[in-house]
Amino acid sequence: MSPQLLDSVLLQTDFPELERHASGKVRDVYRLDHEHLLFVATDRISAFDYVLASGIPHKGCVLTQISLFWFDFLKDIVPNHFITADVERYPANVRKYADQLRGRSMEVVRGDMFPVECVVRGYLSGSGWKEYKASGKVCGIDLPAGLKESDKLPEPIFTPATKATTGHDINISFQEMCKIVDPDESRKLRDVSLRLYTKAADYAWKKGIIIADTKFEFGRTAAGITLADEVLTPDSSRFWPAEIYQPGKAQASFDKQYVRDYLEEIRWNKLPPAPALPPEVARKTSEKYLEAYRRLTGRELDV
Repeated sequence: MSPQLLDSVLLQTDFPELERHASGKVRDVYRLDHEHLLFVATDRISAFDYVLASGIPHKGCVLTQISLFWFDFLKDIVPNHFITADVERYPANVRKYADQLRGRSMEVVRGDMFPVECVVRGYLSGSGWKEYKASGKVCGIDLPAGLKESDKLPEPIFTPATKATTGHDINISFQEMCKIVDPDESRKLRDVSLRLYTKAADYAWKKGIIIADTKFEFGRTAAGITLADEVLTPDSSRFWPAEIYQPGKAQASFDKQYVRDYLEEIRWNKLPPAPALPPEVARKTSEKYLEAYRRLTGRELDV
């Protein structure tokens, strides 16, 4: 194997014996057999819908380890697809890549994925804020008048989105979701998403992190509706430091906002080729991801 490594940043994976099942902006997924997949989180980072030419040190390990933490923390609410992250328990033809896989990979059960993103919002930000300003609603849900950007909502709301293969996911109403997914299953997905968010957000608040919103993915497995993919990471959620939270404006965050701000500063036209990041920007972004892991788990990432 000859992965593309730049200053300990893993950008590409290559396992010749394995069939590549899917490749996203960050994750590469390999088929182990008919029922099992290998998820590998690279250090790639995307912004404005493009993968940048450079990665973020330790990012893939942070995403994987945070997901593992949440899978365990939330397992009483819904089954999840996680089997093991111990490379010594992987199939024999995979174990020889242990050095590349350790800390950034997991073996999971393959599921029949639902074709929607299950988004929960506890605060008014991002596309939800834009929609509220225009209509007073978010995904068809009426909200009180006079809310400010980043305000906490009276209660968390479920705002599904369609999965886009390119570009942004498209927000839809729950009624529209019921046309895509069986209504009974849609209700179950909505209810379990709200329960997951509430438990996680209450925990994170005590650790100094506001989870403003997040997206979950679910599939059908032998265990029924199953939580899959990544869970409550800085890539799938908005994490805000609670100690400096101030509604009425955009918030500082533990995600790639630092990268977006840099790209705006250099006036990138948001067309390919995507630029590389200066080492200092990559380092500071890595520190934000590591801080999120440290706060949530109480541990230092073993990198």
